[in-house]
Amino acid sequence: MPKSIARSKTRKTVAKRFKLTATGRVKRTRASRRHLLEGKSAKRKRKLAKGTLVHDSDVSRITRCLPFG
Repeated sequence: MPKSIARSKTRKTVAKRFKLTATGRVKRTRASRRHLLEGKSAKRKRKLAKGTLVHDSDVSRITRCLPFG
């Protein structure tokens, strides 16, 4: 099958890092939660544990890598 007709594949590295919400927005986890946690306050670690939405300028780039979202 020619490449122009073939479906685009999901980029697995992107699929592991981002999820789509029910309304179609892109969700991500926050950085700085992996190591060196003793030096961070409990309040800061709690805030980092929550997810957030991807900035509008990056959404189209990410959704192109998640064609079956």
